[in-house]
Amino acid sequence: MNLNQRQTLHDRGICVVIPTYNNAGTIADVVQHALVQCLDVIVVSDGCTDNTLEILREIEGITIVAYEKNAGKGIALKRGLRKALDMGFAYAITMDADGQHFPEDIPLMLRANQQHPGALIIGQRKQLEEAERSAGSKFANSFSNFWFAVQTGHYLRDTQTGYRLYPLKKFYGLSLLTSRYEAELELLVFASWHGIKLVSTPVSVYYPPSEKRVSHFRPAWDFSRIFILNTILWVLAVVYGLPLAIWRNLMIVLRTIYSLLFFVISIFFIVTPAAMLCVLTIRNLEKKRLSIHYMLWNFARFVTLWHGIPGVKFSICNPYNEDFQKPAIIICNHQSHLDLLTMLIHTPKLVCLTKDWVWNNPFYGYIIRNAEYYPVSEGLDKLMPKLRSLIGRGYSIVIYPEGTRSPDCSITRFHQGAFYLAKQLNVDILPLVLYGAGKALPKKGLHLRKWPIRIEIDTRISPERLQSLGQTPIEQASSLRKYYKHRYTDIANWVEQDV
Repeated sequence: MNLNQRQTLHDRGICVVIPTYNNAGTIADVVQHALVQCLDVIVVSDGCTDNTLEILREIEGITIVAYEKNAGKGIALKRGLRKALDMGFAYAITMDADGQHFPEDIPLMLRANQQHPGALIIGQRKQLEEAERSAGSKFANSFSNFWFAVQTGHYLRDTQTGYRLYPLKKFYGLSLLTSRYEAELELLVFASWHGIKLVSTPVSVYYPPSEKRVSHFRPAWDFSRIFILNTILWVLAVVYGLPLAIWRNLMIVLRTIYSLLFFVISIFFIVTPAAMLCVLTIRNLEKKRLSIHYMLWNFARFVTLWHGIPGVKFSICNPYNEDFQKPAIIICNHQSHLDLLTMLIHTPKLVCLTKDWVWNNPFYGYIIRNAEYYPVSEGLDKLMPKLRSLIGRGYSIVIYPEGTRSPDCSITRFHQGAFYLAKQLNVDILPLVLYGAGKALPKKGLHLRKWPIRIEIDTRISPERLQSLGQTPIEQASSLRKYYKHRYTDIANWVEQDV
């Protein structure tokens, strides 16, 4: 299990960064346990004066950042994160070197990162109120939580935790106001102001008996620093953070409204009238239908590849040089209203099986019906003569095996219809794997998000090869779903390093 997890962390560009200052009694145990969970560990020796650095040099497989003069946890974090970024990592999990954090909780941070790519994951310490802590530590956390809510409008239960997962590329260029441990609060505040999603996930915590603790907290001096920092951040929240949040939300609304209006106006005043003109003026039925398909193809390419959707970057990977000239049953995972656009860009000779609400849609139902898109509610056996005719005329048929859009972009159960059709029509299955459409426009989302969309065109599966994946359409559907889950994970691991 750890081998797969360690590889997944590496594939997603996740490393562990551990800043340390005179933690000779615990550092070896923390680092070695972190290595069990993660292949890539960076330790920052913040001017240690004990034998911490000697202990670290005896541990194989880690990267050490060391300097002579103690500069504070904030600077140690900054140098560790910078080192991780320079080494090509996209994310860094930070944890304390005093044994308070459990490296065994790294899988929780990984799972949160997979569910919320690009977010700053905060390891919220469980049972923090019941733990044996100093009065100063309890007050500092409550004080920090309160001011964080005032400065950002968001409430977090544990703003003082050092167990976090940082999206490194989003912090590139951010300069810290402070150098000590309160820098962790500053990083949270600036992350919130810049629109980085903050996600809390519960993690375990260990507080050793007071006589065994190594603490560098100086109550009077450090509380003064925290007070000064929060005063500065409160002022910046008014003159910088709030205007930035207003501008960011305004741009989200404008992008969404612009994209919606562009689509509606294009469909109502350009595509639909042009389709009606084709229907009325072109006498040859086959030319009439093909003209409508070319219109849809050009419209989809204009929207996605030429004009573009604001904030959405499309990319296509076609390693097998598929030209879509030979008819096939094209299957693809289903995520969003944007999915159809990502299919139409590949070839004009494409037909989709749709749901009734699409067939009857007031925006584009007229075009859909004249382009020979058919509702699946008619039943595959009843549609078979029409579909056989389409295949014979060189059209490929698009089917979403999941049947409905996935609310969280996961690959849900595949139905057998596509595989039944491929067998009956004796044509190839052509798998397309789609990433990002459900992130840019989620199933229940109300606005368009900045997110990359990637389409990977896989190799064809001949009828003979399809039989090797399962004797029945149900078995074939199950096999292809497993394959899709694997490929989607690979794509997500790669793309989500840059979101």
